Amino acid sequence: MLEKPDGEDAPLDRRQFFRRGFFQIFKPLSSSVAPLQRVAAELGKLDAPRQNPAPPAPDPLSGLLFLRPPGAIAERQFLTTCQRGGQCVRACPAQCIKIDSTGSKAGGAPFIDADTSACLVCDGLYCMDVCPSGALKRTPRVDIDMGTAVWREESCLRETGQSCTICVDRCPLGEVAIRLHRGRVEVQPLSCIGCGVCQQQCPTSPKSIFVIPKAAKER
Repeated sequence: MLEKPDGEDAPLDRRQFFRRGFFQIFKPLSSSVAPLQRVAAELGKLDAPRQNPAPPAPDPLSGLLFLRPPGAIAERQFLTTCQRGGQCVRACPAQCIKIDSTGSKAGGAPFIDADTSACLVCDGLYCMDVCPSGALKRTPRVDIDMGTAVWREESCLRETGQSCTICVDRCPLGEVAIRLHRGRVEVQPLSCIGCGVCQQQCPTSPKSIFVIPKAAKER
């Protein structure tokens, strides 16, 4: 009998087990969701207005809020391994992978801004094959882990009585990763690959669904 997953340190074969169609057997585990809720709470604070703004403090999530291309290895290793040659940028058919030429954003390494252009998880996954350094590893589509989407219920159009289902309808993985359950958006944290399509397509501002990058969960 498989043990319950214990966050990011769960063995890969266990993650694959859940992702290959059996997520409906298990309810999302609190131990898997807790890190996402913690980071989501920090992001939520950024939207709260302040009457007397304090001097800016160091961002606890600095350097960890960047969505990396599919197949990216762990963040610290990614930053030291990536050669920043731009092969993945040029190979991406969706043109969603960016590099800041000044090096001031995302550590100068490839990143994806899901607000403007999400990863479409293309059939070829070309970015992985052209990476010369091994910073991007060839990974089966269902086993990609770019991050995990989090639904912000209070700002969702569904909370105002509208029947918006864009995030569910546009997901490349479909109901394996996100679904409607009793009228609520329900992300499957063990199946969501963090491509960011739901975030890009969400019509609210701020976004009512957004991806917490894998790097933030590695903290």
